[in-house]
Amino acid sequence: MLILGLNAYHPDASVALMRDGELVWAAEEERYSRIKHTSGFPVLALRACLAENNLSPEDIHAVAISKNPRANFLRKMLYVMAKRPSGALVFDRLKAFKRSSEFQKDFMAATGFLPSKLHARFIHVEHHEAHAASSFYLSGFEKAAFVTLDGLGDFASASWGWGEGNKLEILDRVFFPHSAGFFYTAGTQFLGFHHFGDEYKVMGLAGYGKPTYLEDMRKIVQLKPHGQFELNLKYFVHHTGKSRVRWEGGAPKQDILCSPEWSRLFGFPRSPDGPLLQRDFNLAASLQAMLEEIYFHILNHVYHKTKTDYLCLAGGVAYNSVANGKIEKQTPFKHVYIQPAAGDAGTAVGAAGYAAYSLYKEPVKFVMNHALLGSTVEDEAGIQKRLEAKKISYRRMGDGELIQNTVDVIQRGGVVGWVQGKMEFGPRALGNRSILADPRRADMKDILNLKIKHRESFRPFAPVVPVERAREFFEMDCEESPFMLKVFPVRPSKKNLIPAITHVDGTARVQTVSRTTQPLFWELLTAFGQQTGVPILLNTSFNENEPIVCTAEEALDCYLKTKMDALVIGHFYLSR
Repeated sequence: MLILGLNAYHPDASVALMRDGELVWAAEEERYSRIKHTSGFPVLALRACLAENNLSPEDIHAVAISKNPRANFLRKMLYVMAKRPSGALVFDRLKAFKRSSEFQKDFMAATGFLPSKLHARFIHVEHHEAHAASSFYLSGFEKAAFVTLDGLGDFASASWGWGEGNKLEILDRVFFPHSAGFFYTAGTQFLGFHHFGDEYKVMGLAGYGKPTYLEDMRKIVQLKPHGQFELNLKYFVHHTGKSRVRWEGGAPKQDILCSPEWSRLFGFPRSPDGPLLQRDFNLAASLQAMLEEIYFHILNHVYHKTKTDYLCLAGGVAYNSVANGKIEKQTPFKHVYIQPAAGDAGTAVGAAGYAAYSLYKEPVKFVMNHALLGSTVEDEAGIQKRLEAKKISYRRMGDGELIQNTVDVIQRGGVVGWVQGKMEFGPRALGNRSILADPRRADMKDILNLKIKHRESFRPFAPVVPVERAREFFEMDCEESPFMLKVFPVRPSKKNLIPAITHVDGTARVQTVSRTTQPLFWELLTAFGQQTGVPILLNTSFNENEPIVCTAEEALDCYLKTKMDALVIGHFYLSR
């Protein structure tokens, strides 16, 4: 049984493939288009998926998309009749309805196949059901509560319910125009971050401030009984049709969501190139605090309804690693699972999983304990050919020599690109498309920003640590954090050892590595620890203001145009 899952006509377009109930491949379109958060139909990722798995479209039994234009239809009609939205909003929704209803045509165009040659069943999966399936079905939990929380999908912005075996039951939803994701995006825009997906910058900024504007934020969002919440719509414009996500050459662009009423509370919005003032730090902290109030309001209600210790999370808000790190302190949940592509990209996995498990009743047996699911870097012959074509000096090394040379460069203050095997699914580089550096150097943030990243100085870098050593350095409530989706306090006695990854508020976004899933990367961390006493590296994504590199060619190009000190691709070692 071969099932394709697609996230299409939405930012972070993506493709996933399940074979007999096991997830075998998943990647975002942006890694191939080289445009961040690529929207539209994932043509390039679909072709890569079929080619790399030696499949023809006629081999596929089902194609599931994480969008159902008929979902929540009655709720949409009631909203139209009660609110009389603008013609622009209605027309935009009708266009989206037509586009997603005809995704079979785009599949044919992308693969070049005629309908008569295809045997696949085409399936629409409601957006939040896909989110829920992407987390629960791959968690390894037999029973669990689930919560999905994002901007908007199929007229809903949140859902929660119960999963058991092959069954998902949604108990309640939050519907348009109320949205925790839109609230956080509006605040992100007010703070001068206008690019699609800039919300993560606010999490970093919040560490510099205090939530002094929290009472004002509570005028914008009201918590309601039974886990519900509402936006005070005078502070927003999305419900009027004046704000929508546009596609510009495949890249999404979000119109401004906040109304001028924000300025009555907080003063003038910050311009994108303006200085960051203490007001902005405090606004970011207040925005984060309000989001956490919504988050834990829902989670505590869901625990009360389900009485389970097990929780699965998905949706764009599940990327809020600061909030995630507090769940086990702020709620009774004891076991929390978040898959690595928790945002819209992950709904491709969810759509495939929903089809496999809910519709076709495949046994639920696959556990997503790693994110290494995308395209594989070229074989050794291919890598060598590229190196020689560019006339680049290199050495081929065995594991031991490769690790020792890498440790030596990093220990001397060097920055190393590290490319191995399959690329990660989701927004984080987790050790196969990474840039690595020494976390013990207080100046390493500045070195990285100067040499490669060229990003805002307030943004923190993340640590990666062997799973069995993590609790020595971080105050973790859980055993592992493999997907870099939780922020924890750095132990006070360790802060002076790892200043480059300790944020201004004394926290770090931790990634743990298991010897079972990433043996070479685990060996590298262990060797660095044996040599320095600190088994931790600074890990950031291998890119420079572009999507994370996919191929050896892209890794070489990034290496050559930056000031990286060394590059490892497979067993090939390059040094300046």
